[in-house]
Amino acid sequence: MVFCDNIIPTHTIGAWLLNFIDKLLDMVGLRGHETLESAIYLVIITCLAIFVGYLLRQIILTIVNKLASLRKTQFMEDMLRENVFTKCSHIIPPLVMLALVPLAFDSDPRTIGLIERGVVVYLLITLAIAINGVISYIYVSYNRRKNAEGHPLKGLLITAHGIVWGIIAIISVSVIIDKSPATLLAGLGAFAAALMLIFKDSILGFVAGIQLSQNDMLRVGDWIVVQGTDANGTVEDVSLTVVKVRNWDNTIVMVPPYTLVSTSFQNWRGMSESGRRQIVRDVYLDNTTIGAISDDEISRIVAACPIIKDYVAKMQELPAGESGMVYNSGVAVVNGTIATNLGLFRAYLCQWLLNNDKIAQDSQILVRLRPAEAWGTTLQIYCYTNTTDWTIYEAVQSAILEHVAAMAPTFGLKIYAAPDHNASVPAPGSVPVK
Repeated sequence: MVFCDNIIPTHTIGAWLLNFIDKLLDMVGLRGHETLESAIYLVIITCLAIFVGYLLRQIILTIVNKLASLRKTQFMEDMLRENVFTKCSHIIPPLVMLALVPLAFDSDPRTIGLIERGVVVYLLITLAIAINGVISYIYVSYNRRKNAEGHPLKGLLITAHGIVWGIIAIISVSVIIDKSPATLLAGLGAFAAALMLIFKDSILGFVAGIQLSQNDMLRVGDWIVVQGTDANGTVEDVSLTVVKVRNWDNTIVMVPPYTLVSTSFQNWRGMSESGRRQIVRDVYLDNTTIGAISDDEISRIVAACPIIKDYVAKMQELPAGESGMVYNSGVAVVNGTIATNLGLFRAYLCQWLLNNDKIAQDSQILVRLRPAEAWGTTLQIYCYTNTTDWTIYEAVQSAILEHVAAMAPTFGLKIYAAPDHNASVPAPGSVPVK
């Protein structure tokens, strides 16, 4: 092999070992057995190569650990965490073997050719391990410093590892069959269709991963809901072939990346980043309890609910023709009327929400009427909490609905309840919950 002849040097250690083996065999009366001599030599240099590799690895790791303890840098911590030095040290044993093997089989070129090919393949495998170790370090370092947004880059890491192993595999096969890698690649062209079929999921996952990352569609830590699947939780990992989602019941759902690209999915990242979470809840009021309201009733309600005293006084100061309804612009204002008990109730709820420290005052607050249904008039509460914490969100939402139910009778209103408890009434609300 010309390739091996160019990279394998002769070494005095090999000559010394051969002389030592000759003396040992002479002592036991086996002098002149070349096959036995070569076999013993091969075993010794294999053990020697492993020992040298282990020794150098321990020396390097000791020095590196000492430097890391003296100067705690992120570079050293990442290198040690990814075992880069250990992975690179695996190259030493095959190099030692390549340097010493030729001396034992100089009279048998066929045998030495076979052994050298095996050792070169071993060297290529250790080289792939070392390169992938460096790539993993680069990925970890970049992911920590530059990927603060958590883009799904793990698929690219797996792809890079796959490319390295693919190249090493092609070169290894070419070494074994003693042919040029270009010749081997030309022959693989005929199997391209079969290879694409075998690696279909990996190819689709790689393309989907690029799309997800490029368009910022998905990040690790996002809460997503994938229609048509059981995925409704936090993204824990995005690899070349699967997106790992932990649901709220701690079950794990695996979704192929190309499913997220080929179909629609809901990402709640915008809600999390805004620090706001929407509340949209419907309450059904009995139509028979809605009606005009007198001044005496207004006074009674104001006495029971003093937070709307200023609003009622402002409304009563308006000319008679304008006292029925007032439009206030803005996202967090009081809107209602004093012409009906429902209008005053809407104004009260607006003011109550504005006084609630858990409701975002810089986001839209509405208490509005939706189209009437057979089971009553729909009163809708529309606002945002100033937190995305699930527990607080549910507590605030529940408190709002409880307050609506408790205060409705004060305004002469009644929450709708079906006379027949078996009647089918739509569940109020339309916002997906965890």
